[in-house]
Amino acid sequence: MERSGGRSPRRVWYVSYGSNTHLERLARYIVGGRPPGGAMAYPGCRDRRMPERSVPVRLDGVMYFATESAVWTGGRAFYDPDARAAGPGPSCVLARAHLVTVGQFSDIAAQEMYREPGADLDLTEVLSEGRAALGEGRYETLVRAGVLDGFPLLTFTAPWGVGDVEWNPPSAPYLAHLSAGLLEAGPWDIAAVADYLAACPGASGRWSAREIRDLPRTG
Repeated sequence: MERSGGRSPRRVWYVSYGSNTHLERLARYIVGGRPPGGAMAYPGCRDRRMPERSVPVRLDGVMYFATESAVWTGGRAFYDPDARAAGPGPSCVLARAHLVTVGQFSDIAAQEMYREPGADLDLTEVLSEGRAALGEGRYETLVRAGVLDGFPLLTFTAPWGVGDVEWNPPSAPYLAHLSAGLLEAGPWDIAAVADYLAACPGASGRWSAREIRDLPRTG
């Protein structure tokens, strides 16, 4: 397979730390359609193949819940790569990296940004600088979180940090998808996943690890 030694790789790892850790949920962004119980349908990617590989990863930084999701209600998951273990939340972010084409990553990102998919993103800035702002809205900031097997780890988040916005507790269905996706990834059991999610800012103090363990999960 090709490697990302140059500035324009053909494949990247799309790193999901939210509901797209769950492959069934991610499939709606790739093949299109409305997920079971979902509030909206997605157009999907130009390339409708599922990821070549999906692997568990740990990221430096903090995952937190903020704003209000029109799909799930309650807070959405965001990633602050600059937050450290001394701050709020767990000492790392549990996530899942999906090996996709640049076109697929671009189309997934467009749908998360409420934009029409269909054009490849220019990844030059995020690959060279580690971050690129495509807008001021949620999920419009690209982040390079490292390299795995020669391919860049890319994700998207908000332009603000964990300490710059009011936290908002996530809903039960959203937490159920997050926990199911992380369990599906392989290395973490339900106790570890529930402890992690319960400690994330926004969930902490509103959801206990026991409550999260007891949520009905899909998949």
